[in-house]
Amino acid sequence: MKNKILLFDLETSPNIAYSWHGKYEVDIIEFIEEKYIMSVAYKWLGEKSVHCFNLGQYKFNHQKFIAELHKLFNQAEAIVAHNGDAFDIKMANREFIKYGFLPPSPYKQIDTLKIARSKCKFNDNRLDALGEFLGLGRKKDTGGFPLWKSCMRNDKNAWKTMTKYNKQDVILLEKVYIKLRAWATSVPNLVEDGEICPCCQSKEKTMQGNKRMANGFYKKRYQCSRCGRWWVGKNKFKINEPNN
Repeated sequence: MKNKILLFDLETSPNIAYSWHGKYEVDIIEFIEEKYIMSVAYKWLGEKSVHCFNLGQYKFNHQKFIAELHKLFNQAEAIVAHNGDAFDIKMANREFIKYGFLPPSPYKQIDTLKIARSKCKFNDNRLDALGEFLGLGRKKDTGGFPLWKSCMRNDKNAWKTMTKYNKQDVILLEKVYIKLRAWATSVPNLVEDGEICPCCQSKEKTMQGNKRMANGFYKKRYQCSRCGRWWVGKNKFKINEPNN
């Protein structure tokens, strides 16, 4: 499916292990249970609905649960997550491999954490902090780790709270992505028309001169009046340049 941008967020369980040492020292003797994906929230860019599914709904059948995530990845042209390159997407890939799924259809990865770090000097690049600083909202308070423990025990009320928390993360993620995307060096082109902003699809633009291409032709250069993205038009043309 063309031009489908998936925004998603994972919640995982903790690793469970034995240790001889003190409360804050890490010296693992044996893993009892490795972390796993517990909940997935997602939405398609531009659509109103935010969706969420969790292990409780699948009666802790991990393979069926991960199959649903694999279907989502297969539909996406691009996938947006905060710290997705280092965590969410790698965690998803780990589970795909574990449960015997082949690589999903190729997609572009967009990490809002990387955009924030590379283009700006925010004091705090966490999603919650960016949302607050940019006036976009905050993450939902969960009450802390007890919520995760209750979900691991398959408490229905805990799953309801986790769903609200997970969905709010995706709502905030979309707002942060829309705010930052014009600054990113690589975002998917949403349209083929060179007269429309490839980032937000706005027709509102200003022409900002011409760009000389490597083959000696020129293309018109535009800046979107809505999101600020720069791009060049599709049609190339020649300009008669004076001889030096």
